[in-house]
Amino acid sequence: MATASSVKNIKRIVSTVLVCTLMFGIVGCDKAKQTVKDTEKIENEEVKEVKEVKEVKEESEDIKEVVNEEEKDEEIEVVVNEGIPSPISGIYGAEDKINRRPVTVMFDNHPRARWQAGLSKAEIVYEFLVEYPYTRYMGVFLANDPEHIGPIRSARPYFVTTAMEYDAVYVHDGGSPQALSDIKELKIADINAYYSTKRYFWRYGKTGKKAPHNEYTSMNRIRENQEKKGYDLTGDFDKFKFNKKDESIDGKEANTININYFKNNTTKYVYDIENKVYKRYKDGKIHIDEFDKTPIVAKNIIIQRAKTKILDDVGRLDIQLIGSGEGIYITNGKAIDMTWEKKSRSSKTVFYNDAQEEIKLNPGITWIQVIKLETDITIN
Repeated sequence: MATASSVKNIKRIVSTVLVCTLMFGIVGCDKAKQTVKDTEKIENEEVKEVKEVKEVKEESEDIKEVVNEEEKDEEIEVVVNEGIPSPISGIYGAEDKINRRPVTVMFDNHPRARWQAGLSKAEIVYEFLVEYPYTRYMGVFLANDPEHIGPIRSARPYFVTTAMEYDAVYVHDGGSPQALSDIKELKIADINAYYSTKRYFWRYGKTGKKAPHNEYTSMNRIRENQEKKGYDLTGDFDKFKFNKKDESIDGKEANTININYFKNNTTKYVYDIENKVYKRYKDGKIHIDEFDKTPIVAKNIIIQRAKTKILDDVGRLDIQLIGSGEGIYITNGKAIDMTWEKKSRSSKTVFYNDAQEEIKLNPGITWIQVIKLETDITIN
């Protein structure tokens, strides 16, 4: 039987347990409430973060959209052609430059003259045979004004004939007797370095080249000389036809073109599919511009076969450019057979496809390779 003392102790213990339970309950509730508050705070923070992230994302999307719009505007500026198209390349340029008179320049292509300066800025370049075993270039300029042009070399009658197609100012240093006679008789607007001062032509020794392979000029000096001589500032000539945009032709594969003028005189083109142009090689070496080291490239290649014969013991040639003949037109990795026709010395050479329609060139630089009828070429 419990004593009064033990009963008292039991009550004390029960009371203590109840108090502790109540206290723990209160503390637990406070902790639970705090946990709820913390959870709500975290959730609110997460909601806030999500909202901020969304706002940042939306802001970044807005910025991206603005950037894209700016990029789109830049692309439009590149795509939209400013000025007017050049009648000899289809490339757009400033109106005051496109409307002036073309300039044709004789470039030395002797191995000791390489490489040439300013040639990459010509819109059309011709490669013709001269005395065995060499070839020579004639660049046709309109929109561009190279600071360095050369080396300059002498004239030949068929170069004079070609320059006449453009009613061009013809720049050269001397020439064969027939060429000089033609220039005088036909009243060609010529600038002959042989009779010019050092203001307009100069020997440039820093290239390591020696005379006669180191004579240079600039387009600004040519234009200055043109005006001084009183030559017309604008030309009168027939334009080439150009596609409004770059187009492919339905022809055979033409990724590599080899033209074998002679055993040690070859011209090769290799198609650059990424840039859609042909890189040029001369005698196995990449052809570059001496001034800025840029590769010489072509958008269009025209191979023109012409009757050729030797005239004298020096090896001077007669190349028949008046009349008609056959050839090949190459662009964008494809080649088609073509024909050509030139009715008079000053008239334009017209190139025709197999449907007898005048070929429309793609806008860009054109190289015209004039070769003998029997010259060996390979295209693959």
